[in-house]
Amino acid sequence: MNRTRTVARDAGIVMLLILASRLLGFFRERAIADVFGVSQATDAFRSAFLLPDFMYFLLIAGGLNAAFVPVFSEYLAKGEEESAWRLAGTFLGIIMLVLLSMAALGMIFTEAFTPLVAYGYRGEQRELLVRLMRYMFPAVFFTAMAGVGMGVHRAYQSFAIPMWGPIAYNAAIIASIYALGHRFGVVGMAWGTVAGAVLNFAVQLPFVLKKGLGKAKIDLAHPGLRRVLRLMGPAVVSLSIYQFNFTLNSNLASGLPEGAPTALRIGQTIVQLPLGVFAMAIGMVLLPTLSRLIARGETEAFRESFSQGLRAVYFVMITSAVGLAVLREPLIRLLFETGEFNADDTRLSAFALLFFTVGIWAQAAIQVLTQVYYSLQETGALVRVSAVAVAVNAVLSFLLLRITPWGHGALALALSLTSIVNMLNYLYLLRKKIGSIDGRRLLRTVAKSLAASSVMAAAVWGVAAAVPLWVDTGRVAGQLVQVGAAIAAGAAVYLLAARTLRMEELAFARALVTRDRAPSRAD
Repeated sequence: MNRTRTVARDAGIVMLLILASRLLGFFRERAIADVFGVSQATDAFRSAFLLPDFMYFLLIAGGLNAAFVPVFSEYLAKGEEESAWRLAGTFLGIIMLVLLSMAALGMIFTEAFTPLVAYGYRGEQRELLVRLMRYMFPAVFFTAMAGVGMGVHRAYQSFAIPMWGPIAYNAAIIASIYALGHRFGVVGMAWGTVAGAVLNFAVQLPFVLKKGLGKAKIDLAHPGLRRVLRLMGPAVVSLSIYQFNFTLNSNLASGLPEGAPTALRIGQTIVQLPLGVFAMAIGMVLLPTLSRLIARGETEAFRESFSQGLRAVYFVMITSAVGLAVLREPLIRLLFETGEFNADDTRLSAFALLFFTVGIWAQAAIQVLTQVYYSLQETGALVRVSAVAVAVNAVLSFLLLRITPWGHGALALALSLTSIVNMLNYLYLLRKKIGSIDGRRLLRTVAKSLAASSVMAAAVWGVAAAVPLWVDTGRVAGQLVQVGAAIAAGAAVYLLAARTLRMEELAFARALVTRDRAPSRAD
């Protein structure tokens, strides 16, 4: 129980900071909508991120989470801090060299890379895409280095300080939109993106220097390095799959009517709020915890921690998916409909969001499941799952575009269905690996969450439909009342239904907001 309170408390702190970062992310998106609307320029800006983002996920999201953090945490758990920092110094040096090389090649050969992210762009839009991509490659170098710093924080189970980096990143972009956007267009926003990436890196640097200064050394013969590199290969493939699939679908969207790539990105941005605030927080806290439990041979505690984290994700994310589906248009109207962003843009984006909600709960579960594989340092199976995911997404994307009239909605649905297939594959292979995965409790949580969410959906819809009878939802204040009242009613009904159904995940939810202190993890 102490372990439960510790994980929940740490996750709660991280959730608050991720929430602040994601809210700033929404202000950033609203600022983009206000100044630029939905246009060929914003489509080009979204597309410019795709290849640099893929590079980030390839090296940092994969290599750091799956390979470096578990091995680094294991050395720390065994009290071998000096050896851990020799590993860190070597890994950091290699990553810096690779990132600099990839950024330089990206800037030199940008024009050759543009068909990989937007085959449908021509003329001025293609020229703008090339220019923007050349700014994004240096930005992703600093973002990636910040990611390494965050990994060091996490290995020391320091979760709060590194989350100020993304907050600074979003703040810099928002400032650039209003300060430079009217004069320089989306190029001014690209400059702000580079500045924000530098600030993010600057936030992570002091802790890394404090912990590693004098200990970090280059040691290419370090035995841990071979383990990291061995784990990293399969992990890089598995972690980059969703980004690869999203890049493919965004590329296909570039051949659809204007606004489709931006609508896809807006739908994905909204989905990232509950994913980032809850699923990412749980995953970030679980990885070092699970890694240390495995290093100490505490198998039952490992299994219980994994099951608890996944059930907590189902408890929150299933109802989040249902709520977002019901409130999709009012929510997008409140968040984005301003300035150049009009009602047609709202409907276009809401259509994408509807199909993204189909798979948000599975996407969240994957964030926890991958941490389990990383902590086990068992990443080979992830390559097989990833190969299936690429094939499934490609087939579904082309098939749904052909047989349905849904356009960019079909692409969002393909990504959602692929996430569900991915999650089921992860669970199947994990059960073969560790035996029991507490399947009955997982299924019971899913069933009860669906039942409670059905009741909640009716309440959310009723309140959202009733509010316009009393307030003017054509104004921002009225929209805020509509969305806020619907969310409040939905949360109250869901919690009441969950209590009626005696869902044990309520205890974990309470622990997320409690201020009780628990031992850090020797219990």
